[in-house]
Amino acid sequence: MFKNLSIKNLDLSEIWASVHAWVQKELWDNGALIELVVVGVSALIGAFIYTFIRRRLINAIENSNWPVRVKHITNNLRKLVFPSLTLILIFIGTTVIASDFAGAMDITFNIGLMKVLLAWIIIRAAVLFIENTWVRNIFAVTIWTVLALSIFGVLDETTSTLDGIGFTIGEFRLSALAVIKGALSIFILLYLAIFVSGFAESRVFKSKGLTRSSQVLIAKVIRVTLIVVALFIGITSAGIDLSLFAVFGGAVGLGIGFGLQKGISNLFSGMLLLMDRSIKPGDVIELPDMATFGWVNEMAARYTEIITRDNKSVLIPNEDFITQRVVNWSHGNSLIRVSLDFGVHYNSDMEQVVDIAIDAAKQPERVVSFREPVCWMTEFGDSSVNFRLRFWIKDAEQGITNVKGQVMMELWKGLKKNNIQIPYPHREVFVHDVPPDTAPKPKKPKKKVPAKESADPEDQAAQS
Repeated sequence: MFKNLSIKNLDLSEIWASVHAWVQKELWDNGALIELVVVGVSALIGAFIYTFIRRRLINAIENSNWPVRVKHITNNLRKLVFPSLTLILIFIGTTVIASDFAGAMDITFNIGLMKVLLAWIIIRAAVLFIENTWVRNIFAVTIWTVLALSIFGVLDETTSTLDGIGFTIGEFRLSALAVIKGALSIFILLYLAIFVSGFAESRVFKSKGLTRSSQVLIAKVIRVTLIVVALFIGITSAGIDLSLFAVFGGAVGLGIGFGLQKGISNLFSGMLLLMDRSIKPGDVIELPDMATFGWVNEMAARYTEIITRDNKSVLIPNEDFITQRVVNWSHGNSLIRVSLDFGVHYNSDMEQVVDIAIDAAKQPERVVSFREPVCWMTEFGDSSVNFRLRFWIKDAEQGITNVKGQVMMELWKGLKKNNIQIPYPHREVFVHDVPPDTAPKPKKPKKKVPAKESADPEDQAAQS
């Protein structure tokens, strides 16, 4: 365009002439400017129509009685209305300028643009089954980029350029194209591995012939195996030799080992817990060191989820169950003994107290009937005779404090009904009268003796 121009002989009129000639040849004579105008006007009209109907479409979807999943898919389809309207309007405008009435202009650019836009709409509609938005966008952009390059006929040139960018390690050459292929292969295979493992886990959890711990263990093994296989296949499918990683095996492996030490430890700790069946989903556990009490809701690869009585989800690393003390209330047998300490006045009928306590422990529905409650005298205390009441329950997941509170309330009613006192610490102060003859006499204050006056003026001056 400016090849005949010289910096020393800069002439604005000559520049303007060159620009005018290029616009005349490339944009006007070839019809590219008209095509760009058709695209711009179509986009503006499509945006105006979409803005006008957008709120109505959103309200119609939200007010419908469709399932949540259907609403989500429909809402994603709603976002394709604008490119669809733009495509229709570009098609209409391109048909007009390509007709004999408009001079049968060249429409090569618009045809390629319509193909690219149609490919984008079809791809976005095809990946709607993917729930994860981030994964769905990556799939759509990757597939559309490859199709767009192929439509415009530059796919081979692009791959050749990327293949020319790289470096050689020994006899192996690593190019930018191999890295991109490897990254895409690993991403796709990892997603497929996670998807297949999720489907397999749902089938395993529906199996009634396996225990809960066995189901979780099998599901974990399937997930880890599929992810590892996907990684190896993704790397090798890109043409990357696995022996290449031996060069970086020392430093990188050491760094990864330190970085993933806790993660790998928690992974194998979770598998060990499932294999020895010390903890499994549904167990009621207590961690005294962490003051945590609840039941196991889920055992993931890195952590175990504990649901407390406050409905809080506590995520505890699996390693803590190996290294710390854990109380499993439902391990082996779900029958649990609960103890309750109390004291009564020394003037009470002790045998009657035992009968009242046993009868109080039988009142709550959660106390089992096939194990009789017992009550024993344990101590002659400073202010009371102390007893220990023991009873059994088999549903610790429903809580311990609530059933102890019910028993204590029944015990209070029984003791109060029979006029049995529950003592509490108190202090008595005794004031004694002292006989007058033994009372200490108050001491008289000593009188101060004034200093003698001196007749000598020098002594007086010294004293002053």
